[in-house]
Amino acid sequence: MSYTRFEDLPVWKDAARLFVGVCELTDRAEARRKGDWADQLERASLSISNNIAEGFELGTTDQLLRFL
Repeated sequence: MSYTRFEDLPVWKDAARLFVGVCELTDRAEARRKGDWADQLERASLSISNNIAEGFELGTTDQLLRFL
């Protein structure tokens, strides 16, 4: 199967769902009391989908695999 948009990649969709789940978790008051922990967890989970998108946009399978 050939993909023309990174948003269509199943792995990107999973990463986006992970980020939403992490945000739901860190929005809880008890998570926010942990200070920078919640922010760091959100940024780390967001970087997964960002890296997949960046690798895809480079245009080659080898580049995408490197970013994965």
